[in-house]
Amino acid sequence: MAITGRNDGTAGPIRLGMVGGGKDAFIGGVHRIAARLDGKFDLVAGALSSTPERALESGRALGLAEDRIYSDFTEMAKREVRIKSGIEAVAIVTPNHVHYTAAREFLRRGIHVICDKPLTSNLADAKKLVKAAENSDALFILTHNYTGYPLMRQAREMVAAGDLGEIRLVQVEYVQDWLTEHVENKQADWRTDPARSGVGGATGDIGTHAYNLARFVSGLKVESLAADLQSFVPGRQVDDNGHVLLRYENGARGMLWCSQVAPGNENGLRLRIYGTKGGLEWGQENPNELWFTPFGEPKRLITRGGAGASEAGNRLTRVPPGHPEGYLEGFANVYSEAAAAIIAARSGDAAPAGTIYPTVQDGLEGVQFVDACVRSSSRNAAWVSFG
Repeated sequence: MAITGRNDGTAGPIRLGMVGGGKDAFIGGVHRIAARLDGKFDLVAGALSSTPERALESGRALGLAEDRIYSDFTEMAKREVRIKSGIEAVAIVTPNHVHYTAAREFLRRGIHVICDKPLTSNLADAKKLVKAAENSDALFILTHNYTGYPLMRQAREMVAAGDLGEIRLVQVEYVQDWLTEHVENKQADWRTDPARSGVGGATGDIGTHAYNLARFVSGLKVESLAADLQSFVPGRQVDDNGHVLLRYENGARGMLWCSQVAPGNENGLRLRIYGTKGGLEWGQENPNELWFTPFGEPKRLITRGGAGASEAGNRLTRVPPGHPEGYLEGFANVYSEAAAAIIAARSGDAAPAGTIYPTVQDGLEGVQFVDACVRSSSRNAAWVSFG
């Protein structure tokens, strides 16, 4: 059955609203850049803060009409669905504990949802949000932005084509240092508060990215895991480091390390996958290079948009080889894929062939990953089932 969402016969850029992302919010600005990079979205409304004065100030700074600036996302959802030029999609860029209630209000009214990760702050809400998305005729897109990097699309295609043979080993890490000491600022405050972030600290913030990218590229599902989580900084209530062993359903084995207390690492997301016929290596801080090594042969360097680049990756490439593309462009690629699906939904059509974006089910897996890690670590790193 085709997904329709709000179909008012309009054309042109998708009318976008935003929940969260007001003044001084980092990720809100990233979403706005990503949404407008390809000219497919137009931000027309927002509940940018729950504080009326701050919401108004933030909305004015973005040039929003004052009657489209809200301090309550439920009020925004109710009004926007009634007006002719109401939003078609909403970006939810709040702390994790708000994701479920905000997304539910828009999904129930047929407004497409583009939500930051992780899906929710706890597994119970994640399961309820999956049901809400399934019961809605609107699309749900989760912004795991690293899946939008062109060479990750190529790596996924190479694994699926059998270039690596049967996958045996998956090694992924996401390592930072910004929480090595106690930090007090807006970003650190909510990310280290279990009431807002959820029970996972580093596991929820960046471990979910590492898990999702390994899942996206390898295509493998985790069967069970054993996690050893730490809160190294005194007084910290959530984990800031985690070592996780993974057993995959096909018999492959994996290791995932996530840390925000490793000095010298800024945004070290790295993925290595090895099979019976070869291996792949990629690092986010040098995202335009992918190393492919067929067994018994020299390493081969594949560059974004260069010789050997695939159509899957080239479709998401904006500038010629040698001109760096990275974080913002990868984020924009997720928005661009979402736009293709939303524009098709205007007329009740399926998304164009090859359109890929993380879904609510991917989000559920991410929260299941965090839940399993916490359960395992509480049992002295015992093996626990996934899900």
